[in-house]
Amino acid sequence: MKRRDILKWTASATGSLGLLAGTPATASAAVPVLKPTLPQKANLIDAAARRLQLIGQQALYLWTESHVNLAGVPMGVLVPPAELPTLEHQLKTATLAVEAVTNFAASFATGNALASSSLQSLDNLRSRLAATQASFDSVAAANAGVLALPAAVLALLASLTSAVGDIGTQLKQIHYNLLVLGTQGTQAKTVAQYDALFVTIAEPAIAQLLHDNDAFAYMRVGGPNPMLIKQALALPAKFPLSDAQYRQAMGSDDSLADAAGSGRLYLLDYVGLGDIAPTGPVSKPLTGTGYCYAPIALFARPRSGSSLVPVAIQCGQDPSLNPIFVRVDDATNAEAYWAWQSAKTAVQVADFNYHEMFVHLGRTHLMSEAFAMATQRQLAVQHPLSRLLAPHLEGAMFINEAATLIIMGSLTTGDVILAAPIETLQRECGRDRLAYDFYANMLPSDLRARGVDNTDQLPDYPYRDDALLIWNAINQWVGEYVAVYYASDSDVTGDYELRAWATELGQSGKIKGFTAITTRSQLVSVVTAIIFNASAQHAAVNFPQSSIMTYAPFSAGTGGAQAPSGAGGQSQASWSQLLPSMLAAQEQILLFHILGGVYYRPLGEYLDNAFPYLPVLLDPAITSPGGPLDRFRSSLAGIENIIRQRNLARTRPYEYLLPSRIPSSTNI
Repeated sequence: MKRRDILKWTASATGSLGLLAGTPATASAAVPVLKPTLPQKANLIDAAARRLQLIGQQALYLWTESHVNLAGVPMGVLVPPAELPTLEHQLKTATLAVEAVTNFAASFATGNALASSSLQSLDNLRSRLAATQASFDSVAAANAGVLALPAAVLALLASLTSAVGDIGTQLKQIHYNLLVLGTQGTQAKTVAQYDALFVTIAEPAIAQLLHDNDAFAYMRVGGPNPMLIKQALALPAKFPLSDAQYRQAMGSDDSLADAAGSGRLYLLDYVGLGDIAPTGPVSKPLTGTGYCYAPIALFARPRSGSSLVPVAIQCGQDPSLNPIFVRVDDATNAEAYWAWQSAKTAVQVADFNYHEMFVHLGRTHLMSEAFAMATQRQLAVQHPLSRLLAPHLEGAMFINEAATLIIMGSLTTGDVILAAPIETLQRECGRDRLAYDFYANMLPSDLRARGVDNTDQLPDYPYRDDALLIWNAINQWVGEYVAVYYASDSDVTGDYELRAWATELGQSGKIKGFTAITTRSQLVSVVTAIIFNASAQHAAVNFPQSSIMTYAPFSAGTGGAQAPSGAGGQSQASWSQLLPSMLAAQEQILLFHILGGVYYRPLGEYLDNAFPYLPVLLDPAITSPGGPLDRFRSSLAGIENIIRQRNLARTRPYEYLLPSRIPSSTNI
């Protein structure tokens, strides 16, 4: 790689450490709203003040469909100061970033002068960060609950903010220097080489299950992307699996017809990747040649079992070009075994891309941005829905700006990790975001549409079961909250701020299927979906990045070779060629250690995003002891206990939807 290309890469967005690029807000908390009101119930003076406030917000929160890396997707023109991350958040992120860059430096060969000097610099940054954290903890404890901060405290916060920013700048420089080193030379692709990349960060437990078929099947119901598996009552013509092939995998006492007829077949089809899965190789300046795939994979529940098992995989959409590989459980027939392992890797690469571009970035992050924009522009701060939604939308605009620059730009981390040309990734991500139907994809509707809502037919689906607990708790909470302010459906139809909000989401925000809200029950469903998507859904697809997607041999965004066209000649060596470059593997560890490690403000906590982070819900009708907010928090505590009890009986614990591990918003 030429040095000018590396400089261009760094200038564009210096890797994952761009997450530290914001300047945390240090102003005192906003003036509290003691009792929210609907606009039609405000007096003339208050109504005029609301209109003026919204005019100011509309001048600050401006829509654009011309973002440099996501043309066509409605986003904010800029990130207003109120949307910048808090100092508390930045300290959490910086701590993980230091850990990630330290591992990055340590992953280079022992004795390398640059890596050694980088580790010394990182030790100094770690000490400085610890001192900054201690100072922040002290000032936070001394000013808890203070409405107006003294000038000296504001000055100290500004100093701490500057320190975090400087630490971030130095981290980015160290990362850049190491990236230059990482583009030089090549390494053999062996599992041992990828294992050696984990030096100061623990290797995830999934590494011990790299070739395990049950773990591969579990990813469909408890992994990063539990959103694609569908029940198959019949197989599509493009996937011509025979009954003999089915019996080869499932045993002679089962049949394809019986499995289909009893609802035991489940299909993954990555046709939706579109051009993200090009038919041939793609050459990238930083990582060389890479591939993505659009496979079809069949899973089944055995007659006597509760969990899915893999049956067969076709590595592309055209059966005339892509043979079907049937599951192999042992390595006695080495060629068939490694052909099967290669087919599984093709599925994992496809799933990685589908997860990152669609399920994660487009459907949680970019959807939250639209709701954040419309809420700031059309709901006055005194509006009850503004008070409720603001903490659930906090941080979305900032983290989205960082993501679009870090992941979606040319010669950035996403360009390193993912296979398709960056322009293709941008276009296809935007296409999926605009095609995502809001009402059709509410959790109960989505589960029903995919045919996975029946617990008798598919007993082992931890995402579904735990997500429904959270959905129902949020729905109950939102219902009680809405009932305090909307006495009837006529209050809903008379709320002209709500009407403008809904119109803006359908038109400027381009939320497919978003319609006028005319009843309290509809309003409750809409708000439930927004909160669930920003909190629990994002948690379910974000935090597996750290525990699963840091390990490139199991989960990678780029394949290093074509998918197998037959079992002949397949071996462990040919399978290993499907793995990504070492640089891509290193970047996965760095990026996902940060993204999958920031747990900021758990669900049920409603605080202002300016220091000292005061409560935003103050109405006694909501916050009185035993009231709606207390009941919501009690419900979450009960769900925590239920999930922990479920995990004791599960083959694998599913912890991504423990309420204590669900942030309130899409803030990382």
